Amino acid sequence: MATQILNKGVSRRRFLSGMVAASAASVVGTSLLAPRSAMAATDTKANFSGEVLSGSHWGAFRAKVENGVWVDTVPFEKDKHPTTMIDGVREVVYNPARVKYPMVRLDWLKHGYKSDTTQRGNNRFVRVPWSQALDFFYHEMERVQNNYGPSALYAGHTGWQSVGKLHSAGTMMMRAIGLHGTFLAKMGDYSTGAAQVVLPYVAGAMEVYEQQTSWPLVLEHSDTIVIWGSDPIKNLQVGWLVPDHSPYAYFDQLAEKVKNNEIKVIYVDPVVSDTQKFVGGDQVKVNPQTDVPLMLAIAHTLYTENLYNKEFLANYTTGFNQFLPYLLGESDGVVKTPEWAAKICGIDADTIRELARQMASGRTQIIGGWCLQRMQHGEQYAWMLVVVAAMLGQIGLPGGGFGFGWHYNDAGSVTSAGPLMSGFSGVTGVDPIHNGSYKGYSNFIPVARFVDCIENPGKTIEWNGHSVKFPEMKMAIFCGNNPFHHHQDRNKMIKTWRKLETVVSVDHQWTATCRFADIVLPATTTHERNDIEQYGNHSNAGIIALPKVVEPMYEAKDDFDIFRELCRRYDREEAFTEGKSQMEWIEQFYNGARLQGRGIGVRMSNFKKFWEEESFIEFPEGTEWVRHESFRNEPDLEPLGTATGLIEIYCKTIADMNYDDCQGHPMWFEKTERSHGGPRSDKFPLNMQSTHPKHRLHSQLCSSTEHRATYAVADREPVYISTEDAKARGIKSGDIVRVFNDRGEVLAGAVVSDDYMSGVCRIHEGAWYSPLEGGKPGTICTYGDPNVLTQDIGSSKLAQATIAASAQVEIEKYTGTAPAVTGFHGPTAVTDINPLFPAMDLE
Repeated sequence: MATQILNKGVSRRRFLSGMVAASAASVVGTSLLAPRSAMAATDTKANFSGEVLSGSHWGAFRAKVENGVWVDTVPFEKDKHPTTMIDGVREVVYNPARVKYPMVRLDWLKHGYKSDTTQRGNNRFVRVPWSQALDFFYHEMERVQNNYGPSALYAGHTGWQSVGKLHSAGTMMMRAIGLHGTFLAKMGDYSTGAAQVVLPYVAGAMEVYEQQTSWPLVLEHSDTIVIWGSDPIKNLQVGWLVPDHSPYAYFDQLAEKVKNNEIKVIYVDPVVSDTQKFVGGDQVKVNPQTDVPLMLAIAHTLYTENLYNKEFLANYTTGFNQFLPYLLGESDGVVKTPEWAAKICGIDADTIRELARQMASGRTQIIGGWCLQRMQHGEQYAWMLVVVAAMLGQIGLPGGGFGFGWHYNDAGSVTSAGPLMSGFSGVTGVDPIHNGSYKGYSNFIPVARFVDCIENPGKTIEWNGHSVKFPEMKMAIFCGNNPFHHHQDRNKMIKTWRKLETVVSVDHQWTATCRFADIVLPATTTHERNDIEQYGNHSNAGIIALPKVVEPMYEAKDDFDIFRELCRRYDREEAFTEGKSQMEWIEQFYNGARLQGRGIGVRMSNFKKFWEEESFIEFPEGTEWVRHESFRNEPDLEPLGTATGLIEIYCKTIADMNYDDCQGHPMWFEKTERSHGGPRSDKFPLNMQSTHPKHRLHSQLCSSTEHRATYAVADREPVYISTEDAKARGIKSGDIVRVFNDRGEVLAGAVVSDDYMSGVCRIHEGAWYSPLEGGKPGTICTYGDPNVLTQDIGSSKLAQATIAASAQVEIEKYTGTAPAVTGFHGPTAVTDINPLFPAMDLE
C-alpha cells in the first residue's frame, strides 16, 4: 500500500481538470508568476552591498554585491595563479538558461508515463507549483517500485559534485531516493573509466585520483620528465573542491630549469599543449590512439639494449617473463621493434630508440594523462605505461616512476598538516520503504553502458569479472548531473531515451538533460546557499566558508530542501535531515575538523567566530612525500593492493577472466576506427579529440554568455584544425564548418593552428548539445557538441568504459545560411494548449 502523502497536493488528474476552468494565476498562485527578485525585500541578502568571500571549482574569489546583485568577481588574494574562468562564475546565477520554476513536459502533463516520448527534447514545458511537481515525482517512484521493483529505477548516475560539504547534489539525491527504496546504481565514471578498473590489478590502487610525488622533489631529482598525453597547465585550472592553484608556482620553476637545461621535458602528444608552450621542451608527435605500440617499442629497446632494471623487476614486480614472449614476437610472430611501431605510430625508429635511451639515462618521471585511456582498449595504455616505468626501475624514488593524476586537484603540491572535514552522507542507516527483488537483473551497471542498458533490457555483458544482466529501466533521476554531456553517440542516445517512461532532472541550468526530461526542478546554484569547503584539493591548504552571495533567483530551492520535501511525502523527512537545519550540518562538519585538528596540534576558532569574522583558516605547511616510496622501501611490509602485493606485469586475475580484448598482459589491439591509415580513415581522415576544455569545467560555464563569447568562434564551439588540413579544405580561421561522420553532424567555428599535426582536430567536450530540431535524431547540432560524433561502445570487457577519443570525422566549410544556436535559453513557452489548458506565463 502506498505511503500517505503528507503534503496535500492535488492529483495530476485534478490539477489538469482544474486548469480547464482556471487561469494560470489562480492555479499556480500569483507569487509563482513573479521573479524571486520581486519578492526578496525581506531576505537577508536582498539589499546587501559589499564583498563576500566564496569559492568554486575554479578557485576562491570575492564577490562584489550591490543592492543584492552580484556585479563583479575578484580572485582571492591567497590564489597567486587565478584562472580567468572566475569571470564566468557570476553568470551561472544570471544567464538565460537558468531553470526558474518547476516545469513538466507538456505531453507528460497530459498523459503521465504513457506520454509520447518522441516529443522529448522539443522543449515544450508547462509550469506547475512546487507541491504538484514533487507529488508527480513521488507518485512515479511509487508506481515504478510497486510495478517493476528497484531494477527499473535508475538513480545512481552522478557527475561532478557541487562545491560544498553539504550541498553535494548527487549525494542528496541518493540519500533521499535510498530512503524511499533501493535502486539501480552505476559503477565507474567517464573521466577515468578504463584506468580505474585495470590499475588496481596492476599497481594496487586506482592511481588516477591519488596525490602525486611532491613537486619540490621532482624538481630536485628528475633528469627527464615525460608528459604523456597530459596537459596540466590547461587542466589544473579546475578542481573537485576549491583549488588553490598552487602547482603553477612549480611549473614556473620547471620552465626555468628547462630553459637552463637542468631538466629535459618531453611531450608525447600529437598536439602542442598549453603545458609545452608554458614550460618548453621537446615534442614527440605520435599518431592518435597508437601510444601502446610506441610504448612496446620503448620496452623492446630497453630490453634488447640492456637498459632495463633487472633487480627492480625481480624484487617489485611479477610476470615479466610471461610478457617477454609477446614483446619479442614469440607468441604472435610480431616482434615489437621500433621499426614495427614506426609504421603504426608515425615516429621513426631512431627517434623511438633515442626516447628509450633518454628515459633510461637518468631519473625519469612519467606523467600520464586520462584522455588516452578514453580510447578503445584504453586499459592497455595505462597498463603499459606502468610496465615501462617498472622496466626503468625508479618507481618509489623521488622524481622517478609514474603517475596518472598530475593534471588534477592541485596534485604535486605539498599536503598540509591540517584536518579534513567530513560531508553529507548518501546513506542514513534507515531502512528503505521499498526493498524489492531485482528479479535476476543486476543491481548496478557500468556507467558508460547505461544507454545500452535502456536499449537492450535482458542482455548480459561482461564487466570486470562479473556478468551484468541489464534490467528494463523505466524511470531515471538526475540531480546536478548532465548525462547529455557525459555520454557518447548523441543520436543513438536520443532514440534510446524514448524507451524511458519518466525522467526527472534537478538542476539550475536548462541543460540538454533537462530538455529531454519530463519533470524539471529548479535548484539553487552554489552561490545562492550557505556551505563550507576545503580550500585546496590535495594541498588541503585550509577551510573556506561559502556563505550565500545572493538570494535564490525565481523559485529555485536548495537540493536539501527539495529532497527534504520529497521525503516528507513518504515519512522520511526526519531520517533525511536527522533533525538538523542546513547551518547545523555545516557547523557539525566544521566542528568535526576542529576536533580532529586538536589531536594533530592545529588550533581552530569556534564556528561562530569562523563564520562571522574569519571566513578562512589556513593550515600549517606539511611535509614532502614520494608516491610508492613505502612500497619500495619495504615491499613485504608495505605491499601494493594487488593479488601478489607486487606490480603485476602479467596479471593472472585478468587472464583468468578469459577476455579476448583484455588479456593477461598489455597488448596492442587495432581500433574500429583510427586516423593515419587506420580503419575508416579513408572516409573520415581526421581523429577528433574531445579533451577537457580550456575555458570550462566539462559543460559547466558553457551557458555563461559573456564568458562563452571570449572563446567562441562565430557563436560556435571552436574546432581546432591543422594548417595543412585546413588548406586542403579551403578553411580559414573564423569560418563556420560542418564536422561530420556516420553518427551525426555539428556546426563549429574553425581555428586553424600549427599546433596540430595533420590528421588531428579537436572539439573540447562539454559544448552544449544544441539541436536544430529538438528531439529529432540526426538533426545537426548548431553549437558543436562533440559527442554527436563519438562512438558508444565499451573500451573492453574488463572496464566497459567510454571510448570518446576513438572518433574519426571529416570537416568541410559550411556554405549555407548558418542557423541560430539553439541551446542556451529556457524552455519554449507553451501557447498552443487551448482549449484544454490556458497558456501559462513562463516569464
